[in-house]
Amino acid sequence: MEKVRRDFLKISAMSSLAALMAPHAFGRAASIDLARNGDILSQTSRALLTEWCDALIKYQVTDKTLEGVYGGILCPSCARIHGRCSDAIYPLMYLAAKTGEEKYLQAAQLLFDWMEEAVSLPDGSWANDVNVSDWVGTTVFTSIALAEALTRYGDLLSPAVRERWLARLKEAADFIDERFHIEYSNINYPITGAYALLLLGELYNEERYTRHADQLARQSLDYFTEEGLLFGEGEGDIHHKSPKGCLPVDLGYNVEESLPALLLYGLHTGNDEVVAKVKASLHTHLEFMLPDGAWDNSWGTRNFKWTYWGSRTSDGCQPAYALASADNPSFYKAALQNTLLLKQCTAGGLLHGGPHFVAHDEPACIHHTFCHAKALATILDHDVPEAPKDLSAVSLPREQSYGVKFMQDIQVWLVSNENWKGTVVGYDKEYSFKNGHPTGGALSMLWHQKVGPVLAASMNQYDLIEAPNMQMDKGAFSMPLTARLETTDGVYMQISDLGAQIDYTTSGSEIVFTTKSRLVDEDQNSPAEGAIHCAIQYIFSDQAVRIQVEHDAAAAEKVRFVLPVISTRDEAVQRRSSKRVDIQKADGLLSIASSHDLLALPTRDDKQRIFNYVPGMQALPFQITGNSVDILLSVN
Repeated sequence: MEKVRRDFLKISAMSSLAALMAPHAFGRAASIDLARNGDILSQTSRALLTEWCDALIKYQVTDKTLEGVYGGILCPSCARIHGRCSDAIYPLMYLAAKTGEEKYLQAAQLLFDWMEEAVSLPDGSWANDVNVSDWVGTTVFTSIALAEALTRYGDLLSPAVRERWLARLKEAADFIDERFHIEYSNINYPITGAYALLLLGELYNEERYTRHADQLARQSLDYFTEEGLLFGEGEGDIHHKSPKGCLPVDLGYNVEESLPALLLYGLHTGNDEVVAKVKASLHTHLEFMLPDGAWDNSWGTRNFKWTYWGSRTSDGCQPAYALASADNPSFYKAALQNTLLLKQCTAGGLLHGGPHFVAHDEPACIHHTFCHAKALATILDHDVPEAPKDLSAVSLPREQSYGVKFMQDIQVWLVSNENWKGTVVGYDKEYSFKNGHPTGGALSMLWHQKVGPVLAASMNQYDLIEAPNMQMDKGAFSMPLTARLETTDGVYMQISDLGAQIDYTTSGSEIVFTTKSRLVDEDQNSPAEGAIHCAIQYIFSDQAVRIQVEHDAAAAEKVRFVLPVISTRDEAVQRRSSKRVDIQKADGLLSIASSHDLLALPTRDDKQRIFNYVPGMQALPFQITGNSVDILLSVN
C-alpha cells in the first residue's frame, strides 16, 4: 500500500504535468508532448480527481451539532446539499486506497451516514434531493457508486460498517430490480440500470439481478437510430417521430452516462454485440466534439443541462471513449481533450458549469464535481489502453475539413472547413416543454480555429426545467445566446420555428446555407398582426462567415436581428465605426462588420456582457434592424 501511495503522489506532482495543465486560451486545444508525459490521460485524471475530492471535503459539514446536514456536502451556488452528493463515495474510496490518507475514507463514511439520514426511503430508494424532489430514479447512480466502492475497496471499512453498507445497498438493488424496465424513464435510466444490476448481481451472487441486467442491455440495442445515435431522451412515447422524422436524442446524456454504462456492461460481460454497437455509436457521437474537447449539444432535447464540456448532472465521457480506444486513437484523444477542458473549467477545486462562470463571478454548483469525479475514478480503476505514440497525427472528426455532414436523424448539419466549425439546426423533436433547444435553421454553434466559440446557442427561453439540478438566473438583462431574428418584444423568434426549411449548396470552398422560416412563439403561432417570413443565409468560406438576413419589409419596425457574440468581459472591445466592432481575443482579433448599425443591447454592468447558464458563457449582445441585413464575421 505504501508503495502505491508513493507512486500515486509522485505521478500527481510531476512538473511536466503541472506545465501541461496550466491555463491556456479557451477554445484552443492543449499542446501535448507524450514523450514527456507518457499516459497523460491517467496522469491528468489522477491530479484532477485529487483536486476535486479535496474541494468536496472542504465543503463537507463536519460539525456534529448540525443535525440534518452533518456529513453532507454543501453547494456554494445552491446554498443547500444535493441529494446525490453521496455519489462521491466511490471516488473518495478510490483516493483513500491509493493515497492511504484517512481523510478520504472518513469523508466517504460521513457521506453514507448523511445519505441514510436525509434521503433514504422505506422502499429502498434514495430521493434525488431533500424535500424539493420526489424523483427516485437516481438511486441507480448511487447504487453503481456504492457497488464499485464496496467491490473494490470494501476492505478499507470495518466489518460492521461494511455489513451495514451491504445491507442498505441490497435494499436499493431490490428497488431497481422491481421498478426498472426499458421505458422506466429517459433511456439513460434503464441503460445505467443494466450496469448497476450487473454489479449488484455479482456483489450479492443474485442471478435474478444479472438476468434483469442482460434483458435491459439487450433491449437497449433497439434504441439506436439508423445513423447510430442513441434515442430515448424524451418523455411520453419516445418511439413517436416528429413531422421531420426525428426521435428524442440528447448528446450530453448519451456520451456522459448511457454509452459509458452500456460499454462497461459489454466489456464486463464479454458481450461483443453490445460492445460493437456502442463503439459504432461512439463514432457517430464523436462528430459533435469540437477540437478543444467540448461537446456541441446546442441542439439536444435536454440542452437545458448543456455546459459546453458536457452535461450538468451526468458523469462524463471518459469511461466510454478511453476504454474503447484500443483500436481507435481518436477515442483516446477525445477522452483526453475533454478531460483537459474539465481542468480548464475548474477553479477553487470545483468544476464550474461552463468556461465563463469565473469571469462572470458565478459560483460553481458542486453537482458537476461529484458526478464527474466518478467518471475519472472509473477509468483509473480500469486498464485504459496506451496513448497513441503520435497523438499529433490523430484527428477528431471536426478537426478535418470535410465541408458538410448532414445528420438526417436529427436534422442537424455540421460544417467544417479549414478555420470554421458550424452547426445549423432544424431539429423538431422537443422534450416535455416548448421553446427549449433552438431550431428554425439556427446557427447554433460557430467556432474558429484560433479563438474558439464565436456564436453559441442557449435555450430559447431559460427556465428551471429541473429546478434542483439547475442554477437560478439572477441576471437583470438575461436573453438567449442564440443569434436570431425576433420581434422586439422577444416573443416571436425564427429559432422557434419547428417547420423551417433548410438547404445548402457548395461552390468551390464556399458553402451556402439557405433557411426559410417564420417568427413564431412557443406554440408555433405567428403574431396577431400576421405571419412574418424570413430567409437567412450562412455563407462559409475559409476566411469568414457571412450572415445575410431578409424578412418581410412590412415588419421592419417590429423585428430585429440579435447577435450575441461570445466574449468575456476582460476582452478589449474597439468600435471602429457604427457598423464595425473588433474584439481582441487571446489568439486573434475577431471582427464583426454589418451593413447596418451594430447597436449594443443593455447589460448588467459597464463591461457590456450578458451571461447564460446554457452553456455557461458570456456574450457581447448587438441588435441590427432593417429588412435586409448583411453581417461579416472574420478573425485575424
